[in-house]
Amino acid sequence: MLPETLSECGPAATIEGRDPSIITGGHADRGEWTLLIAPERIVDACRILKERETFVRLSSVTAVDWYPAEPRFEVVYHLHSIERNQRLRLKCKVGGEAPEIDSVTGVWAGANWYEREVFDLFGVGFRGHPDLRRLMMPDDWEGHPLRKDYPVHGYKYSYKD
Repeated sequence: MLPETLSECGPAATIEGRDPSIITGGHADRGEWTLLIAPERIVDACRILKERETFVRLSSVTAVDWYPAEPRFEVVYHLHSIERNQRLRLKCKVGGEAPEIDSVTGVWAGANWYEREVFDLFGVGFRGHPDLRRLMMPDDWEGHPLRKDYPVHGYKYSYKD
């Protein structure tokens, strides 16, 4: 059952009509909707929104580290319906020692580099990603620098000759 706060959100109603277990909550702020999505259903939600609600553009994927809370991370997807000039934010909570969520590169190929960036800087893995490797940090870099428990001065790093 769709929470009452989402009763006016057309995209939420579309998802709810397809599968009520996908949305776990949400809210509106300053005219933009945020939907909380069950992490194991992110690909389904994205497909529905792209195919039925014309959210054909994935603007970005990022993450938030809520350390020391568990689940520790929120993976955030910013969607845009160019046809309706409407924006939508999706959030999924992921946690554990090796946090993972399914890749949405099968829905939007442009998710590739966004997911790599989140993996590199936060350490969140994306199952099914075609080329999940570091994007910004050197391959032998230790840790993930945007995690809240990452040392302020970084881990000791030595350049290879």
